[in-house]
Amino acid sequence: MAVTALAGEADIVGAEAERSGDGTWRFEVTVRHADEGWDHYADLWQVIAPDGTVLGERVLAHPHVNEQPFTRSLAGVLVDDEIGVVTIRARDSVHGFGGAEMEVDLDALR
Repeated sequence: MAVTALAGEADIVGAEAERSGDGTWRFEVTVRHADEGWDHYADLWQVIAPDGTVLGERVLAHPHVNEQPFTRSLAGVLVDDEIGVVTIRARDSVHGFGGAEMEVDLDALR
């Protein structure tokens, strides 16, 4: 088994959203992944509409080997009012998507 296979997929372990005064959304997302360095790390998380449209994404520019889990934010995400729930998912540089996802109920926050 290759060493990089041990880290597994990137999991979303926390997600919060807040609507801004301009109507856009700010997301704070916590990701857990056993980053091993530049060859295998969580490199992105996304906000996904029910139809699969990517509404926003946060590129994770470097490994977080010594910071697990870690939280990063993304502001200015446009979400139509008819979208009540979004899904947050993360990707890692080896396995792609496939780890634990989390839904955020925006209707409850409006």
